[in-house]
Amino acid sequence: MSEETTAGLAAGTERSRRGFIGRIRDLLRGGGDDATWEEVEEALIGADLGADLTLEVVERARARRDLAPEMALQGELVGLFAPRDPVPWPRKPSATTPAVILVVGVNGTGKTTTIGKLAWRFRSRGARVLLAAGDTFRAAAIEQLGIWAERAGVPIIAHAAGADPSAVVWDALDAAAARGADVVIVDTAGRLHTKSNLMDELAKIRRTIAKRLPDATPEVLFVLDATTGQNGLAQAKAFHEAAGLTAIALTKLDSTAKGGIAFAIERSLGVPVLFVGVGEGMDALLDFDPNAFARALFA
Repeated sequence: MSEETTAGLAAGTERSRRGFIGRIRDLLRGGGDDATWEEVEEALIGADLGADLTLEVVERARARRDLAPEMALQGELVGLFAPRDPVPWPRKPSATTPAVILVVGVNGTGKTTTIGKLAWRFRSRGARVLLAAGDTFRAAAIEQLGIWAERAGVPIIAHAAGADPSAVVWDALDAAAARGADVVIVDTAGRLHTKSNLMDELAKIRRTIAKRLPDATPEVLFVLDATTGQNGLAQAKAFHEAAGLTAIALTKLDSTAKGGIAFAIERSLGVPVLFVGVGEGMDALLDFDPNAFARALFA
C-alpha cells in the first residue's frame, strides 16, 4: 500500500480515532472487568457497529487469553471484514471487452462524485474510460455527471432526461466498442418510486449488458455515505437484494466519528469495501485495506 494511501487513511479516520476508538482505548488501558466491557459495548454500538454484532465481537474478545484486551478487540474487529478476491477489480472479460461497473446508491451519498473520482483513477493509470448517464430520471444527475466527466477528461454518453436508461447503456457499450474502452462506468437512478421499480430497472440494464456484451459480468458498486450509519446499512441491504452488490465505496469517512459502519456493512453483506472517500479532491478516493484501516484507527 502506498504512503499516500496510508496517510490518507490516517487522516480519514482521525475523527473516529479520537471518538469511539479513543474512548475504548482509555477504557481498556487498565484491563477488562465486567463494567469496562459494558462501556466498550456502549461505545461500539454508538459507533454504528450495531447491537447484535457488538455483543458477538465483545464476547469473542473477552474470551481471548493470548492478547491484551485492546489487541483482542482489534483482532476481532478485523475478522469482520469480508474476504478479498485476488482477481483485479473490475473484472475485464477479455482484452477486447470492457469491464462494466454499475454504480448504485441513494441520491446524496456522493454517487456522482465517486464515479468522477473512479474515472480519474482509472484514466490516470492508463485505462480508457467511458461514462454512461443512466440516471435519466433527474436532469441534474445528467448535468452533474457531465461536469465530472469533463474534470476527469473522459467521454460521456447521455440522452435527454426521461429517456430509457437501458438505451443509454446500449449506446454507451456501442461507443465503448468503437473507441476501444477498457472500463464503462454506468450511473443508475438513486431512487425510483418503489423498490420494485428499482429492481426492475436494474434488471433491465443487466439484460441490456448481457445482450450487447455476453461475456461481461458487471461489477455493482454501492456508494454508502459513512455518516448515515445503520440507515445506510439498511439501504445497502435493499440494493444488495435488488442488484447483487460486488463492492462498496464508503464516502465521507473523514466526516464522521462513527467508523464502525465499515466493519458492520462487510459482516452483514459479505461484500468488500474497496474504496473510501476522504475528501473533495480527485485523488481523495483511496484503496481500502482492512488491516491498514484497523491500524489507522488504533494508531
